[in-house]
Amino acid sequence: MKKVLRSVAILLLLVACNSITKQASKEQKPNIIVILLDDAGYVDFGFMGSKDLETPNIDALAKSGTVFTDAHVSATVCAPSRAGLMTGIYQQRFGFEANGTGDAHSGDLGLADDVTTMAEVLKEGGYTTIALGKWHLGGTPTDHPNQRGFDEFYGFLTGSRSYFPLENPNEYRMLQHNGKRIAFEGYMTDVLGDASVRYVKENKDSPFFMYLAYNAVHTPMHAKEEHLKKYEGHPRKELAAMTWSLDENIGKLQQELQSLGIAENTLIFFLSDNGGAHNNQSSSGPLKGWKGSKFEGGHRIPFVVSWPKKIEGGGMFEGLTSSLDIFATAVAAATIAPEELLQLDGVDLMPFLIGEKTGNPHKQLFWRKLEETAARSGDHKLIRLDDFGHVLYDLNKDLGETRDLSKERPQELNAILQKLESWEHTLLEPLWVEGRDWMDVTYHVHKQLMTNDTIHYKSPSGMKGYLEKQKNDGNN
Repeated sequence: MKKVLRSVAILLLLVACNSITKQASKEQKPNIIVILLDDAGYVDFGFMGSKDLETPNIDALAKSGTVFTDAHVSATVCAPSRAGLMTGIYQQRFGFEANGTGDAHSGDLGLADDVTTMAEVLKEGGYTTIALGKWHLGGTPTDHPNQRGFDEFYGFLTGSRSYFPLENPNEYRMLQHNGKRIAFEGYMTDVLGDASVRYVKENKDSPFFMYLAYNAVHTPMHAKEEHLKKYEGHPRKELAAMTWSLDENIGKLQQELQSLGIAENTLIFFLSDNGGAHNNQSSSGPLKGWKGSKFEGGHRIPFVVSWPKKIEGGGMFEGLTSSLDIFATAVAAATIAPEELLQLDGVDLMPFLIGEKTGNPHKQLFWRKLEETAARSGDHKLIRLDDFGHVLYDLNKDLGETRDLSKERPQELNAILQKLESWEHTLLEPLWVEGRDWMDVTYHVHKQLMTNDTIHYKSPSGMKGYLEKQKNDGNN
């Protein structure tokens, strides 16, 4: 019944917007591509300032469009971040707050059945819809990409897997095409890059939406032998090799768009699903924290929007922006629906990119995963840790989040706390949690970062070793 109601809602939305679509029918709708990386470091691209990782094709993509300097995802870990991007609303509104897609108590819930995805709206609007790569939004039949708006799915359901073929993969780890296992040879990043080129060729004559979700540069740190040799002696050899392969494949896609004559009218969003991880050699540069933390290193990401036909290249935008904005921007560019009819938390970025609007697309943004919460209002950033307390930073003067101003600026603190409380009243209780070991690890990390103290462990195994050592030292 919920799926029926969702379909009816999409249909009514399209009927209400029929006049807008007719007005734009004389103009070819843009192709839309979302290139989503996995656990990429904030400064691990040439256009973001990297000096040791080579990304010429990604840098060219950035130069062709606008680079956002204050862009964020809606979660600091993979699955909730993808849920927010795909729906354009805070994922906590439908209970998708923790990583993974469920737990032993709840089962594999994944995306709520009554939430609308970007793919569903674009498909109803006449787009061919294609999902490639990592899904990580649920493994049950109702959450399969083919049931959530995608005509084609060529990828895998799980959150991580080997970059090389597996002998007997389960249904979540296997590479599949619309539910049928695909046996492949070679390297997963190449496989997904080749698939992106193939689908562009097949759909060049009509508008398409491609969600290209690479698992690079998530662990395991697997790279091709020739690329490992290329970076022999590099201090971040595996990451450099994986990044080079990623850049090669994004370059193949760019070249195919050019050769087919459709690059000018292709709207591309490029971003990472969260900050770099502590275990994949990534760098957060000037940012504090990493994947999983509510500090800037966990959710501030490299973000590029390119649409040569509409957006002048070489631009830079400093306004507060979210991955939630991709949905609103995409459907507006496709002339499918006014943003307000979709009731999205994201906003259409195009007026800002073409100079019709200035300033911040968002006055505030919020993040929450179980015990750790953050809020942004203007330049002020609040981080709250349950049963411990909160800190307040001025990011304009302290991007590294080192100086707590909560006692010096009580008025600003109370204002942002009120906004956070109002937002939390609109959310569901989390429908599942994470393992207690990971919750304890992230709690420790946040507590130590909030007090600018030493972090003793970053993983459950590290926590176990540290606590055992503390116990043994205490017995001596």
